Amino acid sequence: MAKKQYAVIGMGRFGSSVAQELSDLGFEVLAIDVSEQKIQEASNWVTHAVAVDSTDEEALRSLGLRNFDVVVVAIGEDIQASILTTLILKELGVPELIVKAQNELHGKVLNKIGADKVVFPERDMGLRVAHHLISPNILEYIELSNDYSIVEMKAPDFTIGRNLMQLDIRARFKCNVLAIKKGTEMNIAPSAENVIQEDDVLVIVGKTEDLSELELVYAEG
Repeated sequence: MAKKQYAVIGMGRFGSSVAQELSDLGFEVLAIDVSEQKIQEASNWVTHAVAVDSTDEEALRSLGLRNFDVVVVAIGEDIQASILTTLILKELGVPELIVKAQNELHGKVLNKIGADKVVFPERDMGLRVAHHLISPNILEYIELSNDYSIVEMKAPDFTIGRNLMQLDIRARFKCNVLAIKKGTEMNIAPSAENVIQEDDVLVIVGKTEDLSELELVYAEG
């Protein structure tokens, strides 16, 4: 089976990070940016790199982007260029289109014009940092929607040696423990009798407001 081909438009911090990671994982990556200098840098670690204006429909068409499995639009501050590029790519028939948004309004527009997935890297990083500051036990924080999130939490000291029934997370916080990570092993859908051990990581899902309450209680220990 042929490996997926990716194109990343916009070689700012986010775009270049995505392109480099995909390339390191062994995928074919086409890097696109209007800046010759950024393309020269990207050419050191991607399969192909071209300097074109992504708002130029003919230029994008000539690159054969509809033949790529996924195109990531990672354009930075220029919201107008981001929206126009997204529109052009949809018209070209790109199979899967992932677009970086600067803010909620930008994200709404991208969804309306057909982006398959909208990502908010700055906001998401801000969320992770904020939640880690609230509770050092928080390893990962993922917002699933406006109302629901998932946290990966290092088991607080007072939970060690107690099972899920004793902790009663569902009744106390209306949240569910989806899994318990033990090193490289993952226990999916653990039972009520599962005893929490030192260095375990709890994967918990729930309403964002309920998770916030749980984080504060667990931060206080």
